[in-house]
Amino acid sequence: MAASVTATEFAKNFGRYQDQALSGEPVRVTSHGRVVGGFISEADLRHFEQLKRRERQALVVGQLPEDVVAGIAAAEYGADPA
Repeated sequence: MAASVTATEFAKNFGRYQDQALSGEPVRVTSHGRVVGGFISEADLRHFEQLKRRERQALVVGQLPEDVVAGIAAAEYGADPA
């Protein structure tokens, strides 16, 4: 679970929250009771960027490799991926 701190607290104790993020625990930064941002480790940032790239990827069904089409056809709802 991510720690939640005010923007003022975050600014005053940046080093502490930097260490926390580097240890793998994200930090939620709030202002006036609302989350305005977060602070994460470089590894978590790379993972986030990778997920965002995948999210934007458009696939054309006619251009999918046969093994991918076969895998989709054989997939069962709720089954764990292989």
